[in-house]
Amino acid sequence: MDTPDVGIPEQLASRLSMPEQHAYLRGKFSRRKVLAGAFATAGAVGGTALLTGSSGGAHEGTPAAYGASAAPSAPVRVAGSLVAPFGRHLAFGADPMTQMRISWQVPLAVKSPYVRVGLKPWELGEKVGAEVRDLHTPALSKKLPAVEQYYLHAALDGLRPGTTYYYGVGHDGFDPASPERLGTVGTFRTAPERAEKFVFTAFGDQGVSYHALANDQVILGQDPAFHLHAGDICYADTTGHGKESDTYDARVWDTFLAQTECVAKSVPWMVTTGNHDMEAWYSPNGYGGQSARWSLPGNGFDPEAAPGVYSFRYGNVGVVALDANDVSYEIPANRGYSGGRQTAWLDKRLRALRADPSVDFVVVFFHHCAYSTSTHASDGGVRDAWLPLFTEHQVDLVINGHNHVYERTDAVKGGEVGKPVPVGASTDPTRDGIVYVTAGGAGKDLYGFGPGVKDSYEGHVHDRESITTFRWTKSRAADPDTVEWSRVRYTGFSFLAVEVTSGAHPRLSVSALAENGERVDHFDVVRGT
Repeated sequence: MDTPDVGIPEQLASRLSMPEQHAYLRGKFSRRKVLAGAFATAGAVGGTALLTGSSGGAHEGTPAAYGASAAPSAPVRVAGSLVAPFGRHLAFGADPMTQMRISWQVPLAVKSPYVRVGLKPWELGEKVGAEVRDLHTPALSKKLPAVEQYYLHAALDGLRPGTTYYYGVGHDGFDPASPERLGTVGTFRTAPERAEKFVFTAFGDQGVSYHALANDQVILGQDPAFHLHAGDICYADTTGHGKESDTYDARVWDTFLAQTECVAKSVPWMVTTGNHDMEAWYSPNGYGGQSARWSLPGNGFDPEAAPGVYSFRYGNVGVVALDANDVSYEIPANRGYSGGRQTAWLDKRLRALRADPSVDFVVVFFHHCAYSTSTHASDGGVRDAWLPLFTEHQVDLVINGHNHVYERTDAVKGGEVGKPVPVGASTDPTRDGIVYVTAGGAGKDLYGFGPGVKDSYEGHVHDRESITTFRWTKSRAADPDTVEWSRVRYTGFSFLAVEVTSGAHPRLSVSALAENGERVDHFDVVRGT
């Protein structure tokens, strides 16, 4: 009997936790002749890179891609000058005023990768060495090749607040400071020392598509200080549910990072983890791939176990990123992996932000929805674990993905409507409750709402007294629920743009923009009114 064309058979994956899936894959593929990830890395010497061909017909000039039983042929030397970096993406360190993390990718192993930084594009400074995180993915399906990927990361500390820097990434044979490479120089700006007006953007569930790229272009026009990506980043794993197609094509990450580079090379792209971002091959919790591809602040409860859990302060806003896989009732593969440490850290972190006199607003983002009426509805695990803390510490705005629509609530207090917040209205979290926004229309195929439920957005308002939906319970049952808090609904590609003001009357002006730039919703968050 032929081996099924799948990393983990559906009947197994449906009942295995993420650590059990990891152990299954490691056991299965360790018995095959797969190419060790260290092979190509060790071969880069003397300013050249090694490109290995495949007996299956891989072309020279492309990354090595071996099937599960393929053996490497003789390596082909490629000069470092011919290996161009791509997929640049930025992220803040724990202190956005003084720290920036620069990440990029190369198609082949290179020698001595580095970044050069300066205050002028033609005056880049000394080389700052980069860390190489090479990632080997076996052929998890008969339809997929084995893949070798090389991600590079440089940490910049001791930067000046509120300063624009220019940077270039390179390696032996490819110097971004040379005249012929100046076109590859990027730029970023550190957070200001004193609070000032700025914009940040947010969405979840992007993937690779025309609509994803269109959203990126409109985001770039907002000139954001940073961007929040609430999980389900590229969809290398197309289902996230342990079905036959629930293997992951690692090459999709390359396409995604190339697509996103137009924004992420200059705007810190701050991600957290969705259900499609758990990739069991790399680590017991499935986050080894994310750790290889991203450098995030690393100040969460455990950066190794949960790279998508962290916080930072920019101006007068404290931002907290969470991993809802840890508490989800709907998709339990990683439920409880932190042993409650994430929730304890969240309590401590929210308390510290609220005690900081420089912080006016606290924004929390994560993947699974606390409140939504679309396909996945609401996750009771998120509500049970975190909503009491959001209420206690008066979080100002919660941003989710998971449902591929735009939907937001009225101000929710104690699970009920604390105050209706129609389009254009203002709300006070200290009195009214919290607005929860689902911003999952970043580029992946769209969902919709229930039968007879019309979209309702700016210029096309169709208010309803109630909507019949459901929430996920601990037993993974869909518990029916009739709710009154669904205020704005838009079935279209979109994202959030939040303008932040400080001073005597600080304000969050929240807008939802369609991929063509049209505004479909807006409301204000003002504390203590």
